[in-house]
Amino acid sequence: MQLPSHKEMLDAGVHFGHLKRKWNPKMSPYIFDETKGIHIIDLNKTSECLDAAGKAMKNLAKSGKKVLFVATKKQASEIVKEAAKKVNMPFATERWLGGMMTNFSTVRKSIKKMNNIDRMLNDKSLSSITKKERLTLSRERDKLESVLGGIAQLNRIPHAIFIVDTTHEHIALAEAKKLGLTTFGMVDTNANPRKVHYPIPSNDDASRSIDVIVNYMVGCIQEGLAERQKKKQEQEATASE
Repeated sequence: MQLPSHKEMLDAGVHFGHLKRKWNPKMSPYIFDETKGIHIIDLNKTSECLDAAGKAMKNLAKSGKKVLFVATKKQASEIVKEAAKKVNMPFATERWLGGMMTNFSTVRKSIKKMNNIDRMLNDKSLSSITKKERLTLSRERDKLESVLGGIAQLNRIPHAIFIVDTTHEHIALAEAKKLGLTTFGMVDTNANPRKVHYPIPSNDDASRSIDVIVNYMVGCIQEGLAERQKKKQEQEATASE
């Protein structure tokens, strides 16, 4: 997967950080300059970090590991949701339920409840449900779907987590660290890059910037999945000889 060019990142505003007064000093190695009170991210460092993160993400996909994508900010949620769907990865883009990972067994019960409601609503032979009860069940189902739909097919805790805005998603990051998950994250100039294994210094507020970073990472996953499929086919061909 080819890294986005400096021009592509500049056009997307990947280099724009926060106001200087909001910065986290731990981001200093990734800051190039300051313009009109706004920190400018060093895109050379962004490229280096993106390359390292992409290779790690590709290897995870190649080995069949699941990566949970987390982005509940309005400007990021739809981008991340669609990107995760492309590679059949779980996602949380509405809101992060406290304990979504650290209390996964309870979350699985809620998913099971959602699936049971689905079966009830789709069972044409079930005539005992009144219109009012059906409406109540539909509303409950929609509420569960909005929060848990992205992890409905997740049967176990994922191996890694990718976060857009590690400061905003601090609860998700804390749970991931507690469980020892591999962490990837877009870190703006107000964040602490040391809190993630693979920090990607970048503007985590602009939708175009988020799109460039997220789609590169998804491209790396696609490459990993393709290599995994190719290896599987070669093994099957060898076994059938």
